[in-house]
Amino acid sequence: MKNYYKLAVALVFTAFAGLQGCGPSKAEEEEENAKAPVEASALETFSLKKQQLSSNLKIPGELIAYQQVDLYAKVSSFVKKLHADVGTEVKQGQLLASMEAPELTAQFAGSQSRLASQEAIYEASKANYERLLETSKTPGTVSQNDLDVALAKQRSDFAQLEAAKSATREITDTRNYLEIRAPFSGVITARNVSAGAYVGPSGKGSEFPLFTLVEQRKLRLVVSVPEAYTSYLRNNSEITFKVKSLPNEDFSAKVTRLSGALDTRLRSQRTEMDISNSDRKLLPGMIAEVSIPLGGNSNAFVIPKTALLNSPQGTYIIKIVDHKAVWVPVKTGSNSEDKLEIFGDIKEDDVIVKSANEEIRNNSDVKNMKTVTI
Repeated sequence: MKNYYKLAVALVFTAFAGLQGCGPSKAEEEEENAKAPVEASALETFSLKKQQLSSNLKIPGELIAYQQVDLYAKVSSFVKKLHADVGTEVKQGQLLASMEAPELTAQFAGSQSRLASQEAIYEASKANYERLLETSKTPGTVSQNDLDVALAKQRSDFAQLEAAKSATREITDTRNYLEIRAPFSGVITARNVSAGAYVGPSGKGSEFPLFTLVEQRKLRLVVSVPEAYTSYLRNNSEITFKVKSLPNEDFSAKVTRLSGALDTRLRSQRTEMDISNSDRKLLPGMIAEVSIPLGGNSNAFVIPKTALLNSPQGTYIIKIVDHKAVWVPVKTGSNSEDKLEIFGDIKEDDVIVKSANEEIRNNSDVKNMKTVTI
């Protein structure tokens, strides 16, 4: 038992001595590693140059019909027959619907009778005056008073005849409203009545129009251009656009109309382009992705977007001056996919940090730099 105890004590002593032998060696190694300098990665910089940056502004637009109209009945009547339906392509002046109004037929017949009666009265008074006028050529046969009364009667009857003609024309014009005709060539896109329906002016029998007529062979592309980009568009400026239904096809157009004022709510200018659509590939109501070319300023400085620092205090680039990082406030211009124009207290060949971030503090020292090409 005593031998076993001596053996255990010897083993513990040996292990403790071994730990004491290797411990200082590892501690010294860790201390040497901590004292070794850490090599910092080089800060990428580039020389500032002037370039002409050309890019495109992509904004949504809407295709609308060049002409569109809702057709209502002018007079209260009943639909007699419809000559067109949804999808019918019609020509200008083509008959679309016929209506009937029995009271108008009766009024027209009455006006015709009054007109015929007034014509007979006028002819009689005219003949009477002419006879008296001829007889008056023999002195002492007809007094001047009788001749004046006959002339006045003729003129009164003539005025009554003209009034009867006007009344007849009015009723005739009203009866013409019983035929609904196309005011221009286009396509019927909506029909809201059937034969026998009671119709009339909007709010007096017809809540909805009889037809909606749309011109499809010519469209308007309407775009609201933000204030910052209105200077890039003029009359006849060319643009391109795409629609979702034809993703692989590009369409082109020229600016036709500029509103000349900004919308007070959106702060944008309404811009219109006329689109020829003879093949009817495009439909009114489509949303288009419009690409507006933005010509760059040849006197502007261009930097990669990574070189721009957006901080709560403003927009900056980081310029290297005498191995110090200097934050320079700038304003931005047009931009492309990866570059943008800047304006500020800068000059050509200034050394700019390619990847700006807030970890590079203002007026901090910069020791290790590497110049790259952008």
